[in-house]
Amino acid sequence: MFEQLGLIGCGLMGGSFALALKKARLVKRVVGYSKSPSTTEKARSMGVIDVEAPSALLAVSGADIVLVAVPVAATEATFKAMKHLITNQTLVMDVGSTKRDVVEAARRTLGPQLGTFVPAHPIAGKEQAGVEHADANLYQGKQVILTPIERTLTVHLQRAEQLWRALGCQVKQMSPEAHDSAYAAVSHLPHLLAFAYMNGLSEQRQLNEFLSLAGPGFRDFTRIAASDPKVWRDIFASNKDELLAQSRHFRHALLAIEHAVAMGKPDDVARLIDLASQTRKGWKPPAP
Repeated sequence: MFEQLGLIGCGLMGGSFALALKKARLVKRVVGYSKSPSTTEKARSMGVIDVEAPSALLAVSGADIVLVAVPVAATEATFKAMKHLITNQTLVMDVGSTKRDVVEAARRTLGPQLGTFVPAHPIAGKEQAGVEHADANLYQGKQVILTPIERTLTVHLQRAEQLWRALGCQVKQMSPEAHDSAYAAVSHLPHLLAFAYMNGLSEQRQLNEFLSLAGPGFRDFTRIAASDPKVWRDIFASNKDELLAQSRHFRHALLAIEHAVAMGKPDDVARLIDLASQTRKGWKPPAP
């Protein structure tokens, strides 16, 4: 049980975390701050937070757990704003989709309190952003990746693991570098492809006609193209090198299939499709 959560960023991810802690009776009080006062007010009126804080620093005051749920590009400024009221007993986490940049921001700003920080990435979310979409069950059954560094205090790492498990999550540990490489492949590139595909359709005058004929395959493939532009702009920028490396692998594979089609080689086309099909069939989602 935590006495007080200091929530910095009262949007979908932060709001869902607060609601999940409340539902599990793991926190007594939530003090929240968002850059937009209207967001903080909405979070309070919804019962996501109990008290509105006028600044990130005051959201941290008196908290024994702090969650930073801001766009990754805003992480360093947030750490700077709140660091003076972090104590050795405060567990600090984030929910950013990239980790190397977040860790480097923490190294530059948190100073002697760096050991209290446990970088975290819950593999959860929705296409709809905003606190109005916050859900106490968002993290239930999901994976959470923790990326501790050499200065992360063991006691805080253990507290973070116990907390996420208490919320019904599966917890794994990786290095920040391994995390960013892996999620460039299985998350960041798929989003880039979905965005590019929809933009390719949008350039064509038959767009509306095409969309009127779309079915489940289109729905499933393009679902993530409706994601928050600001969130993904920041993710692409912060994990640029790994994303571009994965994009090169994709282009190579795409050209191979295009070449087989163009050259009229149905056996090669079938072989490449079968390779993809067998790889996909061999994937087993994490058990809830």
